[in-house]
Amino acid sequence: MAQNPSSHPPAENKMGVQPVGRLLAGMAIPMMISMLVQALYNIVDSIFVSRLSENALTAVSLAFPLQNLMIAVCAGTAVGMNALLSRSLGAKEQEKADLAANTGIFLALCSFVVFCLVGVFFSHTFFLLQTDVEEIVTAGTAYGQICLGCSIGLFCQFTFERLLQSTGRTHLAMCTQILGALINIVLDPILIFGLFGAPRLGVAGAAVATVAGQCVAAVAALIMNLKCNPEIHLSLKKIRWHGAMVKNIYRIGLPSIVMMSIGSIMVFGVNRILIAFTTTATAVFGAYFKLQSFIFMPVFGLNNGMVPIVAYNYGAKKPDRVKRTIKLAILSAIAIMAVGLAIFELFPGFLLAFFDASENMLAIGIPALRIIALAFVFAGFCIIAGSVFQAIGNPFYSLIVSVCRQLVVLLPVAWLLSQTGNLTLVWLAFPIAELMSLTLSIIFLRRTLRAAEAAMTTSNPI
Repeated sequence: MAQNPSSHPPAENKMGVQPVGRLLAGMAIPMMISMLVQALYNIVDSIFVSRLSENALTAVSLAFPLQNLMIAVCAGTAVGMNALLSRSLGAKEQEKADLAANTGIFLALCSFVVFCLVGVFFSHTFFLLQTDVEEIVTAGTAYGQICLGCSIGLFCQFTFERLLQSTGRTHLAMCTQILGALINIVLDPILIFGLFGAPRLGVAGAAVATVAGQCVAAVAALIMNLKCNPEIHLSLKKIRWHGAMVKNIYRIGLPSIVMMSIGSIMVFGVNRILIAFTTTATAVFGAYFKLQSFIFMPVFGLNNGMVPIVAYNYGAKKPDRVKRTIKLAILSAIAIMAVGLAIFELFPGFLLAFFDASENMLAIGIPALRIIALAFVFAGFCIIAGSVFQAIGNPFYSLIVSVCRQLVVLLPVAWLLSQTGNLTLVWLAFPIAELMSLTLSIIFLRRTLRAAEAAMTTSNPI
């Protein structure tokens, strides 16, 4: 795996010299496209599984907490590695950059081992804790064992794609993500329904398709790093434990891990509140999450393109480029979310029709989508601010904002509004929580930018 190490420092990366507007567009657009493909896959996958039976869809849905926790560890570790690597490259510290990359790979492999053991030995128990319906438990256990037991593709895909992103090669990361998603989409109906002579695997087929897509994408991303990413030197000898680097990676990445896990708690809590009114309300909430991914995913792609630029120029002590990147990212995010707001306000019935909504679901869902969407524009600012905290500031600011928004404000306010007996009022908890998040994000972003500017004009920020 040794990759042409050189004793000479690499030439200035494009992230330090290319005009910021063109650079951000070139970095972010490929990631936004790949995120949209991922959002499309999420909906298509649900449609295929739901055609087996309602219990099959329930089995896959109940696996969400385990899968979400696994993705949280993947993404959080990759965020920490990515930020440290980009900063080190910006500061011309090649050894630190290589150490971050190789340590990140080691942590991904360790995480896979842990989740593999959990999936193989505890999936059955996990589903028994939620239901005693034999069909759901059997299908869910098979799904969990395959997705977690063979999750090495997921962990490696995340890691190798972030290595490409950290050096500005987001177009290559986009290619690997799209490749994995397309393989998943193609294999889903074939393996679930047994098409073209393939065995009919049912829910297990969805899991196999998912794992296959992840493994192919991981291999493609590894090859691209070895062949097309000379700024990072991967070596089998260096893929091991480095205590100080592990600490730094999780200092930045841990808030992301916790934030994604908190999201699962929030969804669980809101579902408990909504189901007290009617199960249709929980169906509306589920439909909303599928639909909003088409709006939020491009902003997350913008995030993935912004973070390495900000981190690199922070490491290179170029405050003007850092500020301009952040400003452009915020304006772009707000514009994307404003489009989403308009779509949700003008066409809520059309959006719900994708889920074959009944009259009752439309009656509940149309006002729900319109009310929740009021939070979109605020959310665009908050998402970018949270990534800035992780890239150059105190990553625990992101954690504080997330905890306050989802656990301190959203859930309690939703519960209080539910006590009125008016379901429509419960949706107001979302814009209310986002207003609080906006306030905290503005305060923390100002502090972060002041501290970052001081660091860039004095000592080495890394």
